[in-house]
Amino acid sequence: MTKNAILEPKLVGEISGNFIIPAYQRGYRWEKEHIEMLLNDIYENGAESYSLQPIVVKKLQDGSFELIDGQQRLTSIFLILKYMKQLLPTVEHKFSIKYTTRERSEDFLESLDEIRSKENIDFYHIYNAYTAIEEWFTIGNADKLLKGINLYKYFSENVKVIWYEVENNKDSTALFTRLNIGKIPLTNAELVKALFLSKDTNHLTDEKQLEIATTWDAYEKELHDKSYWAFLTNEKEEDYPTRIELIFNMIAKKAPHEKEKFYTFYHFSDEMKTKSKVDIWKDIQEFYLKLREWFENRDIYHKVGYLITQGANMQELINESKDLSKSAFNKSLNSKIVAALDLSSDQLLGLSYDKTRDRSKIENLLLLLNVETVRLLQDSSERYSFKHHKRNFWSLEHIHAQNSEGLNKQVDQQLWLQLHKNSLKRLVANNINKDKANVLIQNIEDNYDDITKEVFDKIFADVVNLLSMEDDRSYIDSVSNMALLSIDNNAALNNSTFDVKRNKILEMDRKGKYIPICTRRVFLKYYSESENNQLQFWGEGDRDAYIDAMLGNEGILTPYLKPSQNSENDE
Repeated sequence: MTKNAILEPKLVGEISGNFIIPAYQRGYRWEKEHIEMLLNDIYENGAESYSLQPIVVKKLQDGSFELIDGQQRLTSIFLILKYMKQLLPTVEHKFSIKYTTRERSEDFLESLDEIRSKENIDFYHIYNAYTAIEEWFTIGNADKLLKGINLYKYFSENVKVIWYEVENNKDSTALFTRLNIGKIPLTNAELVKALFLSKDTNHLTDEKQLEIATTWDAYEKELHDKSYWAFLTNEKEEDYPTRIELIFNMIAKKAPHEKEKFYTFYHFSDEMKTKSKVDIWKDIQEFYLKLREWFENRDIYHKVGYLITQGANMQELINESKDLSKSAFNKSLNSKIVAALDLSSDQLLGLSYDKTRDRSKIENLLLLLNVETVRLLQDSSERYSFKHHKRNFWSLEHIHAQNSEGLNKQVDQQLWLQLHKNSLKRLVANNINKDKANVLIQNIEDNYDDITKEVFDKIFADVVNLLSMEDDRSYIDSVSNMALLSIDNNAALNNSTFDVKRNKILEMDRKGKYIPICTRRVFLKYYSESENNQLQFWGEGDRDAYIDAMLGNEGILTPYLKPSQNSENDE
């Protein structure tokens, strides 16, 4: 427990006291670029709120502070204030720094004598940092007095540190090791946790603190479930060393591009000024339990999961659900999906892969097709895998070959020929276009070892023509010829005909690889009811059946389409 800790925001201008840098820390090591980055960040941020990393201290018996974490930043701030005091005598410099490993370090920080800078490596770096500060104030013949006035104003009104004063019995060396050697930063989540356990008038009982800590650990463990994480957010797991921070960011309504890195900490810090910690924790629990409820409900899981992939805000969905009945909330989700898809049936049929602006729309509608197909399965526990989807494991693929573009390397051309020779052999075995297939097989064998681009393109066209059910291939880039397909980034396979891709899908399925349900159904001819359909081809009847599954009277996407322009005119 950290019930004697103090945790609060503190303006840089309010930092005061004597700080001791203990022997377990390395000396000052900031270079010129670190100084310039700090000064530029603060100055360019101007009058906006700006937070530095936390300063972790422990109060000693004589009233001074042992500086456990943040000595590089605090020493740099000391040097900046010292320079500004030369420009502006009214600048207040309220704190001192002493390095226990360097005798007379306080004297050197006051004098910054160039001759003494050669005494040891710490003095050397400190002096160079001060020189970098002097240079920054005069860059481009700037008015250094005006710069000093502005910067001091920012320090006094806008630039903050998070002051984290640990309890007196804390093992300083162990904490320093954890924060620095272990490379575990003080995240928003850890700081929020410290807020709940810190010493103030809004204190919790030992029992309540234990309850929060136990529940906290349980939530953190659940958030390491990759499927749960992928349902909740599009953000990467590795960006959250403490997973529960995602939940706090949602509750605090932190925007994706929020510049204030400790925005969430400040949200809860401010909330605790007017609300009890018990009530705040109760709100957090209610929010989290609602997320778990949605995750475990198949209908909500699929609808909310799809909306999150499209950029919906989980916090807004939670807030909206509070005022709606279950049926009304379901209707609201449906309306949001209509808006996210943003297509009428006419617009959907007009989409084309060769138009770059249409590709994301095709991918979104195919994602929804797969998500809804899984959701509508009766008596099934199967779920669409947002985890796989968000790993970019799926690509938008032509069901049937488009052209030989990208097949320029001989090794890719030979692979393509080998794959399609096998398809031609299946035609022969099934007595389909047997003579033409045999001619092409012989042509492939005769040219395989010394294939040229010109010869390959001719064989490519002949093979595609034979493995197509019609000469007109204007459908190639339409939705009726598109699927989400899990394959390696291989040009030979990407440009393959239906039969080759079908066999690849079957191979993947046998190996237990995850294949989107609609992709599996396409290549297993699930949508095609005609007994005359050939397994080697993706023909007009197949494409019509595929589109009907999307847009027919009982089509999967029909409930989520906007009215077409013609329908509106008819009304």
